[in-house]
Amino acid sequence: MFGSGIDLYSLVLGFVVIMLSITVHEASHALMAYRLGDSTAKYLGRLTLNPIAHMDPLGTIMILMTMLGGFGIGWGKPVPVNPHNLRNGPKTGMALVSAVGPISNLALAAALAIPLRFNGVTNPMVADILFFFVTLNVALAAFNIIPLPPLDGFKVLLGILPYRQAYSLSRLENYGPAILLLVIFAGPFVGINILGMLMRPLMNALYWLIMGFPGFGFF
Repeated sequence: MFGSGIDLYSLVLGFVVIMLSITVHEASHALMAYRLGDSTAKYLGRLTLNPIAHMDPLGTIMILMTMLGGFGIGWGKPVPVNPHNLRNGPKTGMALVSAVGPISNLALAAALAIPLRFNGVTNPMVADILFFFVTLNVALAAFNIIPLPPLDGFKVLLGILPYRQAYSLSRLENYGPAILLLVIFAGPFVGINILGMLMRPLMNALYWLIMGFPGFGFF
């Protein structure tokens, strides 16, 4: 996503930025669930900005391995939610809990973009770090908005659809990881960057909205 190779500095910086961004994302899920009446995540120590609480062992290893190739694809530990405790009902409640994840990444990107947009950063290294934060969080938001299981966008879609259609579509959740891996890794075999096709338009639009100019074609 961020180039064909990566040096040690970029590897460390990228890992820190990714983990902090995932932490904000997952903690936001936990906070929304708690605000809507479900304390499951709070009791399990997920209502925190401590990155360790949100690190998934396999997802973290995946981040490190893929970053060596210039990508940085992985995941945090899913936030446990009991849909039946949500005061808006399971369907709408889960849509709200899911939506706040990518929204939190966009909010973080927008906040960090303020000093960049108004020329408030004079140190080139600080500017690079902020650009990295903004770009990564826009990418995380765009990725999670994709309406495929097990991403947040899929659960938001289920919350919007009528009950019958939502129930029929929810059966795909059992195959969610396989579908997502197919979308991510099938591109080289079919000669089409499927993930890029899904993310590029949305990512560029979000980047334009936040930074005032389009992205740089990371796909």
